[in-house]
Amino acid sequence: MRRLGCPKNGGDANQGQLDWQTPRTFDNIYYKNLIQKKGLLESDQVLFSAGGFTAGIVYEYSNNASKFNADFAAAMVKMGDLKPLVGDKVTNNYTPCKAQLSPTFYNVKCPNVLQIIKNSTRTAISSNPRMAAGLLRLHFHDCFVQGCDASIFLKDDPFKGIISERTALPNIFSVVGFDVIEAAKSKVEKECPGVVSCADILMVAVRDAVEMVGGPSWSVKLGRRDSTTANRRLAEKILPAAKAPLDSIIKVFNDSGLSVRDLVALSGAHTIGQVQCFLFRDRIYNDKSDIDPGFAKTRRRDCPITHGHTRRAPLDLVTPQLFDNNYFKNLIQRKGLLESDQVLFSAGGSTASIVSEYSSIPSKFMSDFAAAMVKLSDLGTLVGEKGVIRRVCSQLP
Repeated sequence: MRRLGCPKNGGDANQGQLDWQTPRTFDNIYYKNLIQKKGLLESDQVLFSAGGFTAGIVYEYSNNASKFNADFAAAMVKMGDLKPLVGDKVTNNYTPCKAQLSPTFYNVKCPNVLQIIKNSTRTAISSNPRMAAGLLRLHFHDCFVQGCDASIFLKDDPFKGIISERTALPNIFSVVGFDVIEAAKSKVEKECPGVVSCADILMVAVRDAVEMVGGPSWSVKLGRRDSTTANRRLAEKILPAAKAPLDSIIKVFNDSGLSVRDLVALSGAHTIGQVQCFLFRDRIYNDKSDIDPGFAKTRRRDCPITHGHTRRAPLDLVTPQLFDNNYFKNLIQRKGLLESDQVLFSAGGSTASIVSEYSSIPSKFMSDFAAAMVKLSDLGTLVGEKGVIRRVCSQLP
């Protein structure tokens, strides 16, 4: 049919309608065309044909026109905020950024760095499979506070004005994995002294750890530098608590340029790991409608009402050391251990629909988690002449 208006020879200036069914109506037929292999441009059709997370979104929009319209409007608002020039910033001169993150950043200066980090991470995970969850939490708590700059590693140093983020309330009892990254850093320093940042080592180690326990992999952009400051006050202000209301959690993510879908996908990291009793005791001893009674009774066995505050319990009872989508199935069954997890489903709305989607389509969760991790890794990166390369992650040069 399309050949009628575009002969093989001649007619180069002829125009064809991108959507031949409703060419003058802004609707979701475009996505239905892609599923039917009727995309006119290769760059359109590949969104579905390539599979992965783009195909999942195409399928979603083809079945849910209102979802497409809402997401399109939100994306247009975000696009309108791309580096606007305001006030006295308008100029005719444009200087492109010379420093860029790239997966190949160390290919020449430290070609073996990825394998060194992977080997070191594998040793840590083999010794303690729970460390995958620990590294994820370390990564999250670093990136949400002044960006992915390894500021969380710095110890108190009154002579250099450092008040450590490690002792912030959200970190002091729950963040682990510092020694794993320091061990990897030590090995990297022997191979390539003063070249690879602690921030980049953490990025790669987290990716490798997730993959080692059954999760997805993703391309890690490299070239970050380490911060020369820490911000304990910001850590205590911004990092969500176990009982945080949903609107405040969404705000933290939105303020960092992450969407509600990113929030739900990254929350899926709680499919592995453990949490201390004092963080979920109130939930299992209060008769609430959003917790399964049998689940609450089971959890009380290892979390007495009056003692055992630091006893640990797995966030996912079914597959606690496997990165899968059971976390979302648990939420639907009212078996989320933390209030801040369960509210993703119990509150209804867009988060609940995404929870339902991930519970039934594990591949969609995996692809969205990987995509969200890439977005998270771009927060507040230091490149070029900014920051330093620490030789020891906990100390400034």
